[in-house]
Amino acid sequence: MDVENHGILIIDFGSQYTQLIARRIRELHVYCEIHPFNIPLVEIEAFNPRGVILSGGPASIYEPGAPQCDRSILAMGIPVLGICYGMQAMAHLLGGTVAGSSQREYGHAMVTIDETADLFQGISAGAGNGQISVWMSHGDHVEQLPEGFESIAYSENCSVAAFGNFPRRLYGLQFHPEVVHTSHGANILSNFLFEICDCEPSWSMESFVRQTVEEIRRTLGHDRVICALSGGVDSSVVAVLLHQAVGERSICVFVNNGLLREGEVESVFRVFRDHMHLNLRYVDAEEIFLEKLKGVADPEKKRRIIGNEFVYLFEREARQHGDVRFLAQGTLYPDVIESTSFRGPSARIKSHHNVGGLPETMNLRLIEPLRELFKDEVREVGRELGIPEEIVSRQPFPGPGLAVRIVGEVNRERLQMLREADAILTQEIAKSDVYPEIWQSFAVLLPVKTVGVMGDARTYEHVIAIRVVSSLDGMTADWVRLPYEILGTISNRIVNEVQGINRVVYDMSSKPPSTIEWE
Repeated sequence: MDVENHGILIIDFGSQYTQLIARRIRELHVYCEIHPFNIPLVEIEAFNPRGVILSGGPASIYEPGAPQCDRSILAMGIPVLGICYGMQAMAHLLGGTVAGSSQREYGHAMVTIDETADLFQGISAGAGNGQISVWMSHGDHVEQLPEGFESIAYSENCSVAAFGNFPRRLYGLQFHPEVVHTSHGANILSNFLFEICDCEPSWSMESFVRQTVEEIRRTLGHDRVICALSGGVDSSVVAVLLHQAVGERSICVFVNNGLLREGEVESVFRVFRDHMHLNLRYVDAEEIFLEKLKGVADPEKKRRIIGNEFVYLFEREARQHGDVRFLAQGTLYPDVIESTSFRGPSARIKSHHNVGGLPETMNLRLIEPLRELFKDEVREVGRELGIPEEIVSRQPFPGPGLAVRIVGEVNRERLQMLREADAILTQEIAKSDVYPEIWQSFAVLLPVKTVGVMGDARTYEHVIAIRVVSSLDGMTADWVRLPYEILGTISNRIVNEVQGINRVVYDMSSKPPSTIEWE
């Protein structure tokens, strides 16, 4: 995107948190871009950044093939901040020593600040005994500092939790300031941006909308585009962006794959055709999807089948309109980072139907305007575009729909049980006082039956698991401590009202180690 102030360049070594760094920077209204660790120096010079951040990553610096950036980056005379692996890479390139730790650190740790200037300016005053709580995730550590560097913070198990070379404006943090678990993390990044890099807070969602609309117009030229509209906030925002960019040349296709929540079809038509007047086409493909999923239990295979079938349907729609060469979809960064190695060597967790689940060959070119945003950022874009709040504030819903909330085979009977149970959960959560705290709440149908008693008769029926989590961005999440009264009401209603269910359990796991969805 063309911006006057190029801001910050993030060099990606493959951390699951790389885009969180970008997100925190954008929250401070500074423009930034993520590029792979092997970006040529000439491209960095052309970008002309105010500063560079080296991300974390899953590798060990001495592993064969460990990612490494151009050493010349550290000699450009601009500020550089290394985070976790990025800190170790900086130390290694400049002659320091990195070694394996006898005591690895994962999760919360207390760091004591030695130097209160620069990165830690203004933080010690709010930190008890000069200590801050941080989020660690490392097995290696900097054992010997490079020449000209000094340790500026330490933890119980890490003698160099942060270092700096003040004249050269080179810094490293062994912990992750970008995650919400690190207290004062935003202050540390703010100090780097504004006190060290002299950035200006000039980037906003308004500028994102303007630049994205212009980029869509340049990409499409005179062609038409099919927009995969599900009714969720992500695809809805993409649909409105496309409509602003090219008007009627954007064709929204809503596919009923038989895996939708209760009332989904009616809601989509009411909002997008009747209220927002988008160019909307409806495709009833329930029979096709259920036939393809028959007998399939493996979650990755389910995702691939659904992703492939969506694309086939969109390509069929494209042929009917003649000159359509593009497919737009609401892919977000958490989808990408969990599905593929995005601009760096990050570890794959699972495929999403609209990312890792796409076929290897497809005739349509993809447009994914939201690919580098998080859910709450997309909500901001939606409000900027004037999309109704009932859509903007909707909870996330997976592209593969209820198929990945049925553990095991998908069929009509199991879908009906899950759909009814999920509707009850949604109703009770929506009218509770805890609704504003919730990122996502849904029911999962488990592949087990248990013995029960109803009306003095023995039953042997299915189990529903309830999943309710809080999160800021979907990258990390914690389970919500629902009041017992709400849980009791939900459980009683499901068991009494949904034929085939005789037991309800509550999922009390966080992300990580679990993911939000079960499949």
